[in-house]
Amino acid sequence: MSYDNKLIAGRIKEISARAAEAALRAGRDPGDVRLMAVTKTVSPDAIEVAILAGQTLFGENYVNEARGKISLLASRHPMVSWHLIGHLQTNKAGPAVGLFDCIETLDSIKLASVLDSKARASGRRLSVFIQVNIGEDVAKFGVPPGRLDEFLKGLAAFPHLAVSGLMTITPWTDDPEDARPWFRALRELRDKVSEEAGVFIKELSMGMSRDFETAIEEGATIVRVGSAIFGPRYRLKI
Repeated sequence: MSYDNKLIAGRIKEISARAAEAALRAGRDPGDVRLMAVTKTVSPDAIEVAILAGQTLFGENYVNEARGKISLLASRHPMVSWHLIGHLQTNKAGPAVGLFDCIETLDSIKLASVLDSKARASGRRLSVFIQVNIGEDVAKFGVPPGRLDEFLKGLAAFPHLAVSGLMTITPWTDDPEDARPWFRALRELRDKVSEEAGVFIKELSMGMSRDFETAIEEGATIVRVGSAIFGPRYRLKI
């Protein structure tokens, strides 16, 4: 499959400009917001087009799918950062630690224990985000908001994990304004637990193609955008 380099580059430029405008509307520094290109089902060729357009942060949903892409692209583009944004099973923790710069979907002490062990064996301190089920949706993964403080205290037992952010997937809505209360709730929860723990948790990964501007207005530091950059999903062929 061939790709329109100018189209992908133009979309990245447009979304980056919209993100900057959203930050300014909220009285924030646009430099405090990062655009993550979500590359689920996106081929290495299309990802490389985005890299050459200046994109440096990418999110993948599945360890097995990401393995081939990262191994192909990492040596050519060492400055690119890869985050895992899909649910992680403990039996995939080892490969995930070897592939990703950050795991954004930490949601259990069991998974934390395995990640800590794998990170220790790799001689690194792994950046993690806690996935919060902000809408308490039974169909979604994540730590319930009311248990976040307890969960954070439990993570103190794992010295090879660095908790650097919170991540959420909000309940589906066609209207970005409907998601605003959920984004605000995560920011307020972040501020509350940071104050209580005495350690500021900087990152808020929230907002996607349909609502990233609203998320930025409510405090997002990372927005996860896929289809607005690469177009409708198509099957990956490697």
